[in-house]
Amino acid sequence: MNEAEMVIPHLFRCPISLDLFTDPVTLSTGQTYDRSSIEQWLAAGNLTCPVTMQKLHDPSMVPNHTLRHLIDQWLQTGQQVDPESLTVMGPGPSLAAMKCSLQSQESSLENKLETLKAIRVSSDELSSRNSYMIQLGFLPLLLELVFGQVEAEQYRDSLKLVEEALSCALKLLAFSELGCLNMLKEESKLESLVVLFKHGTPMIKTSVCNLLEAISSSSETKELCATLGTTHQLLQGIVLLVHHDCEASEAGIKAMLALCSVESNKENLIREGAVDGLISYISNAQVKEKSAAPLAIAVLEVLLGVESGREAVLNNPNGVKALVKMTFKVSDHQGSENAVSSLMVLCTDSLRAREEAISAGVLSQLLFLLQSQCSGTIKTKARMLLKLLRSKRIMDQNH
Repeated sequence: MNEAEMVIPHLFRCPISLDLFTDPVTLSTGQTYDRSSIEQWLAAGNLTCPVTMQKLHDPSMVPNHTLRHLIDQWLQTGQQVDPESLTVMGPGPSLAAMKCSLQSQESSLENKLETLKAIRVSSDELSSRNSYMIQLGFLPLLLELVFGQVEAEQYRDSLKLVEEALSCALKLLAFSELGCLNMLKEESKLESLVVLFKHGTPMIKTSVCNLLEAISSSSETKELCATLGTTHQLLQGIVLLVHHDCEASEAGIKAMLALCSVESNKENLIREGAVDGLISYISNAQVKEKSAAPLAIAVLEVLLGVESGREAVLNNPNGVKALVKMTFKVSDHQGSENAVSSLMVLCTDSLRAREEAISAGVLSQLLFLLQSQCSGTIKTKARMLLKLLRSKRIMDQNH
């Protein structure tokens, strides 16, 4: 038989081990597993079906004689091929072997990299396997691989490994409690995160930003989110990412929004130049049609809730002008609502903001917006801003 013929058919593989079924049994959910694999799953204290994640009110197993008969027939058709060789030619190493490879001090960098690639592929092909990997402790192991080093020199030879490990960890986080991320509160781990963000590839920086989003989404890691918001070098790195308008900028903007979930972080971001970074991105986006511009305006609106944020926008020569230009975009109205809301905040108490907005053509922009096919909510806000500017203009002239 040639190599292609020796691959195990998908239906003949256990969803947990990915090996050829030897003793297939079916649960009350209708899903079939190899007996040894599902017994290990249940013995670990899991009360759900790994594929469907339904609660198992009845943990009994029924032998799947039909599937076993089909596998026997297939093996006979395959000229009595040794099942052991089929396992090797099919899904590759078992989860236990993969874990052992990542843990071993003797395993080479190349071996670990190949193992991580196999984990990622396996995770994409069978999402049910992610839950099993979490039970086997893969997530802390992957995080240790990423944040277990401190010096930049240590990372130089292993950036590809870090890319893969971060990618795998982010996939598993979607199926896991996020408390394990609190390891980043350790001084050495936090230092590693900063080093990676400073010296890592664009993909690593994007993954770290995605990690910050995950951290901000859970009550388990709220304290960690606050700690990260006081880490000067990390905030500085995120601001530079946005300011430089690179391929990872969108991830940086999302990370800013994530950190803003903790009130005290807003002031810290503003202090590190977040407002100028966002305005620079928005200004460039108007030329390059960047898709993350609406998100950047949304983050800016959040920062305008802080007095220092309003001051930063007014002190930026392009601040008000950039918002005015984003109030009406011919291509779409994404960001228009946030731009109008931001101008409302600025113009309510600042004569300078009102003058700059009018000088930048906000009245025309708002009239175009009202004649467009935008939503009723945006039109209502546009009318409110027009009314505010007109009434304030009269008051300013009277004074």
